[in-house]
Amino acid sequence: MKKYILFDHDGVLVDTESWYYKAGERALADIGFTVDKEQYLRDMSRGLGTWAQARAAGIDEQAISRQRAVRNDYYQEYLRTEAIEIEGVVEALAELSKYVRMAIVTTAKRADFDVIHEKREIRRFMDFVLVREDYKLAKPHPEPYLTGLKRLGAGKEETLVVEDSARGLNSAVAAGINCAVVHNEFTEAQDFSRASYRIETLIELKDIVLEAI
Repeated sequence: MKKYILFDHDGVLVDTESWYYKAGERALADIGFTVDKEQYLRDMSRGLGTWAQARAAGIDEQAISRQRAVRNDYYQEYLRTEAIEIEGVVEALAELSKYVRMAIVTTAKRADFDVIHEKREIRRFMDFVLVREDYKLAKPHPEPYLTGLKRLGAGKEETLVVEDSARGLNSAVAAGINCAVVHNEFTEAQDFSRASYRIETLIELKDIVLEAI
């Protein structure tokens, strides 16, 4: 039986990844640069960000810094105005909370996370949240999930990570923790061959955490 779950956030608990992409795409379009979405997804799976293509095209760091701030504004606009709920998440968390302790380990920045959860119930099921400012090295490095384990006081064998991206999966694998990958159309073409489980919805986690009983 698993006693702990460490959840990724974007694409797992809320449907935000496409809006993050659209915010970056829009910010770069403002300066005449068109993002190749397929290359963006490949870059993201390797831990690279929105700006990899722009740098490769010779856009200077000053311009990238300006457009990063613009992207952040666009993204928060989307977070406040678009429907980002994933059906069944709150109900699944309520059921899982009967059996396991849970926390969130995300690469989201604190400012974005706080906007997302101003009026949502997800946080009340969590022991804690680790955002990007809470650790030094981002996914796919194992540090985020190792930090989560330490904070929980949990053993690797007692814990399950839930992810939707290859970058997050690789972080969990590098930390030595079993990982369940939940279906997300935005990341579905990525390599999930090292996942311990593949699921369609979070309620399926109940069977996984209870399977050893």
